[in-house]
Amino acid sequence: MTEISFEFFPPQSPEGLDKLRHLALQLAALQPAFYSVTYGAGGSTQERTFAAVSELLAAGLPAAPHLSCIGATRQSIAAILQRYQAAGIRRIVALRGDLPSGMMDPGDFRYACELVEFIRRENGDWFHIDVACYPEWHPQAKSPRDDLLALKRKVEAGATGAITQFFFNGDAYRHFVSEARALGIGIPIVPGIMPIGNYAKLARFADGCGAEIPRWMRKKFESLAGDDAAQRRFGLDVVSQLCAQLLAAGAPGLHFYTLNQAEPLLELLQRIAVNR
Repeated sequence: MTEISFEFFPPQSPEGLDKLRHLALQLAALQPAFYSVTYGAGGSTQERTFAAVSELLAAGLPAAPHLSCIGATRQSIAAILQRYQAAGIRRIVALRGDLPSGMMDPGDFRYACELVEFIRRENGDWFHIDVACYPEWHPQAKSPRDDLLALKRKVEAGATGAITQFFFNGDAYRHFVSEARALGIGIPIVPGIMPIGNYAKLARFADGCGAEIPRWMRKKFESLAGDDAAQRRFGLDVVSQLCAQLLAAGAPGLHFYTLNQAEPLLELLQRIAVNR
């Protein structure tokens, strides 16, 4: 059985929260393993993240809040963990996060492995802990090996799963998993999938996080400029083929970055017809 999961960002309004709940309930028929909710730089969305998670839990849906540690103290992270445990949350996506603009103090944690180690020390085995990884390498990594060793440190600290940054090159994922296994990293490595609803927005995301849009894809999208419907159809073709390739190659699941948008995601899920 293919395990699937979905990522949301915390809405800024009651209307956005209603939209999130409606989409999550639509997706519930696919029996996702969890719905993750992102966490702003320096904890800037802490309350909105918890509100979104609470909304999912109230609907009987499995929620997994993101938790980033840059700019945080041990006391603040411990308080959040206690809050999540009291709410019955059993899964967390543990990240380093980015230092907010203008903030000089990185806080008590420098790396995600330190956050994972702290969660295990504070909460034992209560939480399943997912961490991030990068098939095309983290943009701040000194080398591919350094990036893999960073993932290994997170696993040694207690991570139980990994979710990749989005990518469009299946070979990059397969190579990354092979290299990780050679280093003794045995946890599931789930590919992160970005449905393409708006190419211009996708290009900005990719440029900001270091994900590569292959040249042939960029050129094709550029050739379709001005024809939004054609761009959407091409994006759907590209991502559905990628999902099929990944599952055929033995990926343990698929994690979808929804951007809280229903249409491109639902079209993609219908196309790939994930075997549940």
